[in-house]
Amino acid sequence: MSSLIRFVLLLCISDSESLKTVKNLAVRHGGSLSIPCVYDEKYKSNRKYWCKGYHWLSCKIVAYTNTSGRTSVTDHPTQNMFTVELNSLQDSDSGYYWCAVEINGTGTPDDKDYLYLNVSADPAVSVKNSKVSGQEGGSVSVQCLYSAKYNYQKRNWCRFKGRRCFLGGKTIESPNSAVLVTDYGKGSVSVEMSGLQKSDAGWYWFSAGDVGVTVHLTVTERPSNGNQTETRGRVNNTAVHTVSIVALVR
Repeated sequence: MSSLIRFVLLLCISDSESLKTVKNLAVRHGGSLSIPCVYDEKYKSNRKYWCKGYHWLSCKIVAYTNTSGRTSVTDHPTQNMFTVELNSLQDSDSGYYWCAVEINGTGTPDDKDYLYLNVSADPAVSVKNSKVSGQEGGSVSVQCLYSAKYNYQKRNWCRFKGRRCFLGGKTIESPNSAVLVTDYGKGSVSVEMSGLQKSDAGWYWFSAGDVGVTVHLTVTERPSNGNQTETRGRVNNTAVHTVSIVALVR
C-alpha cells in the first residue's frame, strides 16, 4: 500500500467528532510540550490514555490518566479535556500519537484522534514561552518564531476552544479587550492580548503553514480595591512616593 493511501486512511479513521486535538506540532530537542485533547460530555467518566504509533490498531500505550513521569496524562472533567505533558523530548520521540478514550463494551472501539509530533534541534515553529499568565484587565504578549521556509505561508494565532483564528492586525473582542497580531514577515510574529477576561484563559496555538506549537494562558483575578488601598498605605508609610511595576511576559 502506498504511503499516500495510508495517509488518507489515517485521516479517515481519525475523523472523530467527539474527541479532538491539534494535528501537527513541533518542539525543540530537550524541551517540553503540553497537548490538549478535548472530548464530548459523554466521556467525562471514561479512562483516557496516550498512544504512540502510525497505525491505530498497533499503537503502543504510553500513559494512562493520572500517571506521572516523562509523559503524564491529566483529566480535567469540568473542562471536558485531558492534557498530555511531554518532558525532556528527544528526536526519537518524533512520530504519530493518539489522544484516546477507553470505551467500555464488547465490540465497541475506543474513540481517538491523532497528531504528528516532530522533535528537532531547530523546530519549524516555536514560542518564547508556552505558558503565560496575566491579570484580569491586563495584557500578555507572546513572541512566536518560524523558519524561513514558511515566509510565504500563512501564519495564524488560534484559540483551541471554538477553533477560532486571528490573522494579522487588531481584532476587537469586546469594548475593553482586543487581540493584536503583528507579523513582521522575517521569522517573527508578536501576539498581544489586552483587556484580559477570565473567559480568555485556555489553550491557543501558533501555526505557520501546517505546523504549530501550543500555548496555555492563565488569567488571574484582579486585586480588590481594598488590597490596593492597603498596599498604597504601606507604601506611603515607608515614604516611598512612586512605585512602578512592570510585568513582562516573554
